[in-house]
Amino acid sequence: MSRISPRWLIAFAAGAGLWALGAHALWSTTVPASLHLPHLSATRFFSARFLHRSADYERFLDVEAVLADLTVLLVLGLYAWRGHRFTRESAAGRIGTGMLLGMLGFAFVWLAELPFGLVALWWQRRYHVSHQGYLTSAIDSFLSLGGQFLFISLALVVVMGIAGVARRWWWALAAPALVALALLFAFVGPYLIPDTHPLHDRRLLAATRTLERSERVSNTEVLVQDVHRFTTAPNAESTGFGSTRTVILWDTLLDRRFDNAEVRAVIGHELGHLAHHHILKAIGWLALFLIPAAALIARLTRRRGGLASPETVPIALFVLVALHLLTMPLRNVVSRRAEAEADWSALQATREPAAARALFRKLSTSSLAHPDQPTWSYVLDASHPTIMQRIAMTYAWEAAAGERGRGSRRAR
Repeated sequence: MSRISPRWLIAFAAGAGLWALGAHALWSTTVPASLHLPHLSATRFFSARFLHRSADYERFLDVEAVLADLTVLLVLGLYAWRGHRFTRESAAGRIGTGMLLGMLGFAFVWLAELPFGLVALWWQRRYHVSHQGYLTSAIDSFLSLGGQFLFISLALVVVMGIAGVARRWWWALAAPALVALALLFAFVGPYLIPDTHPLHDRRLLAATRTLERSERVSNTEVLVQDVHRFTTAPNAESTGFGSTRTVILWDTLLDRRFDNAEVRAVIGHELGHLAHHHILKAIGWLALFLIPAAALIARLTRRRGGLASPETVPIALFVLVALHLLTMPLRNVVSRRAEAEADWSALQATREPAAARALFRKLSTSSLAHPDQPTWSYVLDASHPTIMQRIAMTYAWEAAAGERGRGSRRAR
């Protein structure tokens, strides 16, 4: 048995310490540590019929999502086992063959997910959450993966190029290179989202500028994405950073089901993500994930020449997806923390907790999202706090604001 060199132990301890410092910095939040969320019953805000219907709706989709993930893992496992055989048919060179194998793996994933996506669409149509056609859905699911496909292709070019030079230590150089690539895609992200146009509502634009001043963020573009042809569910997102900061509102938020105060709460939430640099923090967490993941991939592919050899690409894809699924509960914890901070930031900016409560109720009822999902689903799949947790935060904010007001009066 070979002994581990003290220098390796020192290097590992130093690396682990730096990793922990990075995680601690990214974990910070502006939500008060002493904040106590009151326990609220969902029956206080939602009818028994809705709670039963939404539970049935989400239970099916949750189980189907788990089965889809397991199927993708099985398909990629088989590809990792037999995929190296495809290298015999390629005359595209080392990196070209690696890219072809990456594209082939990408196609296998899409084909594995396609039946589950169509079944999910059938279920959504049954509950009138979506009215998209099946053929359109299949085509859109492929086209919507274009950004991911481009990222994977470029990532393989970068990693295999580095591995061809650095060989055994390629992973130490590849991780920062992939983070730089992720930063590039995050920066141009707003330009990759289809069917958008500028927001023309002057009142909402004026409210956005007011909220920007309150949340200390500026020059944010507000776009509307046309999705009403496919779904009735409302949503929004923030994307880009620096000069490309953008808030995107689905047009289903602007179809008069939500009043201006409720839409302001949505805009405040998305500006909160931008104000607290959640997109850049997400890339920071990606860096912390990629470093050990790349090291593990390097270790598992070493016998076949590492990622300098194209035949190891299927193995790398399998390991990466497996790690992605295994770490999903931890990444959900990070995501829920960021979403809670964005909710808190919106409450601080709008100072309209009643509007936020109304918004959360409507988001739940219009999307058939159960307000208090089962624990297993929450752990495995929930990137946001539950609707009941978000409603509870509005009451906690009111209580904290009342305490601040009483303290201010006593000081005078």
